[in-house]
Amino acid sequence: MINRYRASAGIMLAPAVTLIGVFVLLPMLLTVWLSFQDWSTQTPFSSASFIGLDNFREIFGPTSVGRDFKGALANTAIYTALSVILILPLSVVFGLMVYQREIAGGTALRTVLFATYMVPMIAVALVWSKLYSPSEGPLNQMLGMVGISPQPWLSSPRSALISIVFLNVWQQVGYFTVLAIAGLTQIPGSLYEAAKLDGANRREQFRFITLPLMRRTLLFSAVIAIINAVQVFEPVALITQGGPVGSTNVLTYHIRRVGIERAQGGLGSAMAVMLMLSLIVVVCALFAFANRKNDE
Repeated sequence: MINRYRASAGIMLAPAVTLIGVFVLLPMLLTVWLSFQDWSTQTPFSSASFIGLDNFREIFGPTSVGRDFKGALANTAIYTALSVILILPLSVVFGLMVYQREIAGGTALRTVLFATYMVPMIAVALVWSKLYSPSEGPLNQMLGMVGISPQPWLSSPRSALISIVFLNVWQQVGYFTVLAIAGLTQIPGSLYEAAKLDGANRREQFRFITLPLMRRTLLFSAVIAIINAVQVFEPVALITQGGPVGSTNVLTYHIRRVGIERAQGGLGSAMAVMLMLSLIVVVCALFAFANRKNDE
């Protein structure tokens, strides 16, 4: 009976496992293999020659290749950190606003928030590029109404990356608000009733009940937000092309430019491997920090 169950389970899982192996695991293994090769994307795989760790030495070296890679890695880290720092608190705030039944318009707010996530990033990037327009953009026009001079949103190295972060937060926050609402629904209402009887105000209820019991939801949201952030590509490719002065040159865009436009497949693969390893390290550190907090 057990063998028959295992056989039927294997048959049902085989299509999904096969697809994952062909379209996920195989490309990952191929990328790792190519990172140790000297290979051009304009030639077949058979022309690749093994060079060991030379690609990794070059991307971390003092040459222009190394400087560009480290700059793109730093931009990606800043972009990811700012996105997570903004998205998580906003998702909790919006989640509380929607979840509180005494607040009017909760259903409409939930619909509006989630609708932003349903809009394709390409469309979002194109619309926000118009909003950021120096002379005709609505943002600068509204600032002018209150006496603030126009801001160089995308044309200044100091503000370009932050402007892309705002775009990402606007598009992503609805999805994470839904996750926050899901976490709030798992908190028993009896805990809040008991806290009220003990004289706890709303701030104390949020600090000692809501936040601790939403820890797992926030951990999951943080991991998903990090994964989404490091994959940013469309806004950079459509609006800034990595500029000005490389201030928005994130790793995904830089890998495409090196691996496809410059046909340096080995270098591009090494950069992709480092991005994957960096993501694994950050996520593992996040889980370790969360487990430490749980133990305390």
